[in-house]
Amino acid sequence: MNIPLHRLGHSFYDRKDVTKIAKELLGKILVTTFNEVLTSGRIVETEAYAGAGDKASHAYGNRRTPRTEVMFGKPGTAYVYLCYGIHHLFNVVTNKKEIPHAILIRAIEPMEGIEDMLIRTGKLKQDYTLTKGPGNVSRALGIFTRHTGLSLLSDELFIAEDAFRLKESQITTTTRIGVDYAAEDSILPYRYIVSGNLYVSGKRK
Repeated sequence: MNIPLHRLGHSFYDRKDVTKIAKELLGKILVTTFNEVLTSGRIVETEAYAGAGDKASHAYGNRRTPRTEVMFGKPGTAYVYLCYGIHHLFNVVTNKKEIPHAILIRAIEPMEGIEDMLIRTGKLKQDYTLTKGPGNVSRALGIFTRHTGLSLLSDELFIAEDAFRLKESQITTTTRIGVDYAAEDSILPYRYIVSGNLYVSGKRK
């Protein structure tokens, strides 16, 4: 890449507060290099899922399945699952082993490899839908369920930071999207967005 990047290390993910990590991921850069194709984008929307005690989490009640087992593994690991049989959704596993915290990356602002993103998504030209919403993020960056369990310290898939910094006033906290089934946990303020960014998903107010 043309700008100096510092790859986030294990200690960034190995922390207890999943909401703090989700918020701090805003402004960071998600990078993939698959089959020598480099694509990247700045993270502008995240959602935190607080594991066994969070009714919106796949691991609520310490539910362990072949799909969710990766959530109980090492922090700094990719958790990618299939939604509606169509969308591959990329999550970041955090906290310690056996504590299944995860953060969904819901939107990025494209940086490098936009032509390749267009090819992957079948779009003829770039617009804000290219990487708006978690399904589009994975499609544009070439992330699939086969990448679940991949270390975020790998060369294929990692998150980095540059000199860019967000001010507190540039961040908005909201409830999560599409988790009405989670009863009282559906209204937890666990979604973080870069205020006014056009790539952020959801309906505009």
